[in-house]
Amino acid sequence: MSAEPASWSPPADSRRVALLAVAAVATVAFSWALLHVGFYTRDRIEDTPIYERYGDAMVAGAVPYRDFGVEYPPGALPAFALPAASVGRGDLVGFRRAFETLMLVCAGLTLLAMLAALVGLEASPARASGALALAALSPLLLGSVVLSRFDLWPTLLAAAAVAALVSERRRLAHGLLAAGFVTKVYPLALLPLFVIETWRRRGRREAATALACFLAVAAAAVVPFLALSPRGVWNMVVRQGTRPLQLETLAAGFLLALHQATGLGLTMRSGHGSQNLVGSLPDALAAVQTALQLLALLAVWVWFARGAADRDRLVRASAAAVAAFVAFGKVLSPQYLIWLVPLVPLVRGRRGLAASALLGLALVLTQLWFPYRYWSLALRFDATASWLVPVRDLVLVALLAVLVAPRRGLSRPRATRGSAPRRSSSAGTPRSG
Repeated sequence: MSAEPASWSPPADSRRVALLAVAAVATVAFSWALLHVGFYTRDRIEDTPIYERYGDAMVAGAVPYRDFGVEYPPGALPAFALPAASVGRGDLVGFRRAFETLMLVCAGLTLLAMLAALVGLEASPARASGALALAALSPLLLGSVVLSRFDLWPTLLAAAAVAALVSERRRLAHGLLAAGFVTKVYPLALLPLFVIETWRRRGRREAATALACFLAVAAAAVVPFLALSPRGVWNMVVRQGTRPLQLETLAAGFLLALHQATGLGLTMRSGHGSQNLVGSLPDALAAVQTALQLLALLAVWVWFARGAADRDRLVRASAAAVAAFVAFGKVLSPQYLIWLVPLVPLVRGRRGLAASALLGLALVLTQLWFPYRYWSLALRFDATASWLVPVRDLVLVALLAVLVAPRRGLSRPRATRGSAPRRSSSAGTPRSG
């Protein structure tokens, strides 16, 4: 997969793109349907009752943050209000159905954003097919958690932002990234990469304009709520920023392994919408892990800034930044792995194959304990789950290492497009609108 054939050739390219789009959307719909049968229906742990409560309150005219507390940023609110508005108040079954449909639409659109990025990257049909297949089948690898979390919404926005940047729609890309940031914070990890790419390829003025687009979209989402209820918005920020060490993080996995190997005493306490390890040692490790997260992100940004600002390095750095955010965060809920699905498969060559294999392994390892063993882990520190958690977390660290490692056989050299603008092509690269 090193030297890819330039096989997007007219007039076959548009037909191939259309066929890939249809196949990808059909595959994710098939995966979605399978999540409703067999063992996927067992022991589900759902957030939809919380979402329904938020949605019903908004439909009834209550203002988020002012009239009722919300633990998520303003961009998440449409994912709660739209399903609630389509069904009767208090209809949890109807809300769940509408919410799952909305998330399926987000999943399908995310695949189309991936396809737009792959065409912009001049990926061969074989490479594009493999990347889309992994993403379309990822719900089966991760399990039923995808049905009852809104993370496919910010994932769509981040994937669309990357596709727009690859297609040289930089202002749109920054606007979409801002929409993702005010929905779930993690897209902020991509902002330095976007600004660097724009500065290197289009100059300081365009970078400043693109950054202004980001700030304008973010302000448009946050300022109205901040004006109505500064205390409510501040409470949301504090709630997210002061979370303790969540049970499934890297440091928590280390403590769980020590508990099984040496009998180290651990205390679990529920709070902030999750189960967490509490005490002086977990608190200290949470601080260390946050520092590691920031250092890892800084290292990715500096690495990208010191090299060519071409498209392949951009998607590789984007995948690495999100991997660092996930792997070293002091909160690592199962649905966070969804964020990686549209980014990692975009990486080219043998490096991309290795990274995609590690991502698939991390998804499967997560499903081995969530949701089936989760409460046994949280309440009794189940031995099997206690070992699966650190193994999965180390796989995520390995994924980050593969993405940032020097070439050394992971991918063979090929002629790079460098930082110059891409030459015009008769293939007619689709633009993300």
